[in-house]
Amino acid sequence: MADVVLQTINLTKEFTKRKGLSSPRHFFDKVTFTAVRDVDLTVERGEIFGLLGPNGAGKTTLTKMLCTLMLPSGGSATINGYDIVRQQNQVKRSIALISSEERSFYWRLTGRENLKFFAALYGLSGRAARSRIDEVLELIGMAAAADRRFQEYSTGMKQRMALARGLLADPEIFFMDEPTKGLDPVATRQLHDFIRDELVRQGKTVVLATHHLAEAEQVCDRIGIMSNGEMKACGCVSDLVGEASLIEYFHLLIEESRLEQ
Repeated sequence: MADVVLQTINLTKEFTKRKGLSSPRHFFDKVTFTAVRDVDLTVERGEIFGLLGPNGAGKTTLTKMLCTLMLPSGGSATINGYDIVRQQNQVKRSIALISSEERSFYWRLTGRENLKFFAALYGLSGRAARSRIDEVLELIGMAAAADRRFQEYSTGMKQRMALARGLLADPEIFFMDEPTKGLDPVATRQLHDFIRDELVRQGKTVVLATHHLAEAEQVCDRIGIMSNGEMKACGCVSDLVGEASLIEYFHLLIEESRLEQ
């Protein structure tokens, strides 16, 4: 029987806000927007699973719910067997989130000093922390640049440091929200290689959110296609590309990738 590490059942997220100045006569009237609707999803241990969809499809909202950064409006989900609402502490110890919108590092500190800070938050200190920091810096190829200030790093180096921070606590599941955004082709390939050759080799599970069809094809074992907050299909990329009902959707993703470049 497959070892399931992530499962959602009818997971839903709704946002409510006032109409405001967009409709002065009804300023205080509330409108509801459903960002994620009734998502059913299963991911197995050691799998690279892609959340594929255009911008605004609901990928980031879904990821934030699974990482306990946002409470769902309905449905349920478990990570490593723990409920994302009732057992948030256990979920947090099982995961790492790497995002292209990285804001948590201290830019005036060196890479190593940043990792010392995060290691302390994870409960690592002294010799254990130093040993683990050296290990992850070597693993991501940043040992030589570890004592430079974070503000001097390139975009690719910052992404590697985000990986290093995630690796510190040795989580079982990595969530990556468009991690190659802003990276050049060389840095993108290095990140893809790291996911396949290092994380998977260690038995980690990766959930990768992207709107690049080519990235999903190159990296992921399976993908879930999202549009307007709904999961439209799940399966291997090669199988889904041939589905007539999804051809127009794939063309949209390809065009969106070209516009970004």
